[in-house]
Amino acid sequence: MALEVAIFPKNIELTDRITEHVEKKMAKLDRFLNDIDETRVDLSYLKSARNPSDRQVAQITIRGRGYILRTEERSEDIFTAIDAALEKMQRKIERFKGKRDRGRGDGTPTSEVTPDVLTMMDDVIEAPIVARHKTFDLIPMDEMEAIEQMSLLGHESFFVFYNANTSSINVLYRRRDGSYGLIEPKLA
Repeated sequence: MALEVAIFPKNIELTDRITEHVEKKMAKLDRFLNDIDETRVDLSYLKSARNPSDRQVAQITIRGRGYILRTEERSEDIFTAIDAALEKMQRKIERFKGKRDRGRGDGTPTSEVTPDVLTMMDDVIEAPIVARHKTFDLIPMDEMEAIEQMSLLGHESFFVFYNANTSSINVLYRRRDGSYGLIEPKLA
């Protein structure tokens, strides 16, 4: 069965050469996983990237029965980014599959041994440990004040604050491209 590959370009011209390269390389994934339902390749050019070697982006997403695997690589050249993302995906698939296909030294497949080990470990497994609890006072502020506080505190990735405009707790986070994102949770 030939693997169907959906290619989605963004700010980049999808040439026949790029399409052929992607389809040729992605066909190899069938060897690693035989139950792939959907394969998506997103190719983009980020003009705003600080480093020129991060402007060409290739993101590969694989959906199968019960799993989603995604990799992303950046490079100066789109072909290099595609190849690097594919290599990363192959390593991720190997980790995903684990040792179940390799078998054991005595010839017994791991799949036959695993259920016994899991039933024995059910009694031993404890709840995850919360290593640290932190409390802090929330001061009402707007999004611009939150960005300023985030930088003043030296928080690199996220900042929790009480949004005075919406009267709710929000999470401000820094995106890879240097811009900010805002998470506004709602009770379901």
